[in-house]
Order: sequence, then structure tokens, then C-alpha cells
Amino acid sequence: MKTYHAESARAGLQSAAEAGLSWVDFCEVAVELLGKAIPYDGIGMGPADPATSLLSGAPVGGLSSGGDHEVSVLQHEYSAEDFNRYSDLAQREVGVSILAEATGGRPELSARYRSMRSDCGMGHEMRGTLRSKAGMWGYYGIYRNVGRTGFSPGEAQFMHRLEPILTAGLRRGLIATDVGRRQRRPDTAVVIVNAADQIISATESAEERIADLGGQMWSRVPHPVTIVVSAARGIPGRPPQLPRMRLRTLSGQWVTVHAAPVRGPSGVTSDIAVTIEAAGPAAIIPLIVAAYGLTERERAVVQQVLAGASTAEIAQQLHMSPYTVQDHLKAVFSKSGVSSRRELQSRIFFEHYLTRDGNELDANSWLAG
Repeated sequence: MKTYHAESARAGLQSAAEAGLSWVDFCEVAVELLGKAIPYDGIGMGPADPATSLLSGAPVGGLSSGGDHEVSVLQHEYSAEDFNRYSDLAQREVGVSILAEATGGRPELSARYRSMRSDCGMGHEMRGTLRSKAGMWGYYGIYRNVGRTGFSPGEAQFMHRLEPILTAGLRRGLIATDVGRRQRRPDTAVVIVNAADQIISATESAEERIADLGGQMWSRVPHPVTIVVSAARGIPGRPPQLPRMRLRTLSGQWVTVHAAPVRGPSGVTSDIAVTIEAAGPAAIIPLIVAAYGLTERERAVVQQVLAGASTAEIAQQLHMSPYTVQDHLKAVFSKSGVSSRRELQSRIFFEHYLTRDGNELDANSWLAG
């Protein structure tokens, strides 16, 4: 990894992170720039829900074997114990790891590695998470073919240093919005997925919902559905969970996707019910506010502003002086790209909610949620 290539990539990523790109566009730029500093044969980068660390979008980049392998990797993340699972990396002080090092030089101990090697000839893997204090916003995997030199500690350190930049670009990309678009919001949809991970039945509105998540009814299950289904099945021997994630659809709408096992007369079956529904303000406003990179105190001030509190009321509620409230507001305005409270409310409410469905939004529903 030559220094000038690394610095060029870093500078480009910093510019991209500040450019207001959608998360998909940012990831496309990022994977291209990373190739200048870290040669690879395959790469994938995508978003996660910081509240749950569930991977909420398909990886941008790709492997030589295409989408089938991507799906199997996502399923494996939630269905088996393995080295360097993203959920485990997210808990470490350094959220990037080289598989060969994690396995003590025996990557064949990893079931994921064995699958990668047989499916697409990948012999080396470096994985990492993209985090802030609010949680895990994204993930990436970088791969090299069998026969090539493996990843070095210096390359892992470089990715670790890039984590704040990549996190900022991905985080802001999740709330990049085209306020000119208006779509009719489909009804809540429910699909039933069988043991073969196929949709076998669905409610009337499900086809539109599935398409908006990037899938096709009856033939291609979208990645978010695959993820919650795998997480609902879980790892054998571990307590079951009821996974839930928030994400932006292709049309820009905020939805929640959650899953639960289906019961029959004899108990739990192998089928999983997945519900796709519009995300309420209590689910999305905290995510939007966190995506601007606000501190804990700044987020508390924003909560009060959205509830309509005055500077004096905010100061009393949060036990700080009015001058401190104003300082926090200046920081909030700078980070969110607005110049007034009204603009802040408009950006959060209108750009992310009212332009999507025309419904009124009460900030107090967030505060009570």
C-alpha cells in the first residue's frame, strides 16, 4: 500500500463523505477509491440499522460469483457461529479484522471461508464495521483470490483510520433525500417465507412492498427480508429473537421490517412471517437526528426543539443555561446544514416524512416512544 495512493484515497473519501451522496452512491465511490490503496478482487459495503446492528441493505461492490453468494454470506451471518461476524466486530475496540489472523493462520476453520473459496475462489478476507457512538451504521468485506498475497496489518490499520470517514459518509447517505418525489405509501404487508427461503404466501400489498425493497414476488427475496428471516431462525442453541430493522426503500420511504416464527397446531413451524410497514416517527426521527452526528446533549436539545420548546424551556428542562442552549443549537444547525429552528423542523419532518405520504407528524410521538 503506497503512501501517496493511501492519502489520495483518504482525501477522496473525505470529499465524498461531505458531498451529500445517497448511501448507495457513497458506497460506489468508496469501493472505487479504496481500490487505489488496497488492491482487491471482491468488495462489498452496505448499511446497518444502528439500533439493532442488523445489516439493512445489500452490499455495494460485488464478488465474481454475483448475488447468490452475497445472499449466502448474509444468511450465514445470523445462522451459524463463525469468526469475525459483523455483530461481534461491532463490539470490539478495533472493528476491523483479517480472517487469517483471527483464525491463527487457519482460515479453513471458518465455514464462511470454505464457502467463499469453493463458490468464488476467494482465499483472503478482511472485514470491518462502520460505527459511531450511536451504533453500527454499516459494514464491509474486502477479498482477494486464492494465490494472491493476504491482507497486511498495515492495511487493517488503514481501514481502522478510515472508519470515522466511511461512517460519516454512509450515515449521512441514509438521510440524503429527494424532496421532489412523492409516492403513495402502500399498506402494511405480510409475507410468509418457508424453510427453503421462498415466499409462499403474502397479503395484497406485499408485491409493491417487496419490489420497493429490491426484490420480486415469488422469485427473488429482497436482502432485508433475507436478513430478518435468518435472524429470526437464529443460531442453534441460542435464545430466539424477534429481529426488527429500519431502512430506506428504493422509493425513499422509511419502513420497518420485522420477522417472527409462525406457529401451528403442533407448535412453531419452519415458516417465518415477515411484516413490512411504514416506519412511524418514534422509529425514524431518532435515527435521522443521530445520522447528523450530534452529541448526546445536542440530540436532547433537538428533541426539545421538535416538541416546540423555547430556549428558556429547554434550559430549564435540560438544566443548562440559555447561552449553552444557544451554543448547542449553533452546533446542530452547522451539522444539519440549516440556519434556524424552523428549517431544522422542516428538514426532519417534511423531507423525511410529509413529502412521502402527506400525513401530519407530531414530534411528541417520538418523545413518548
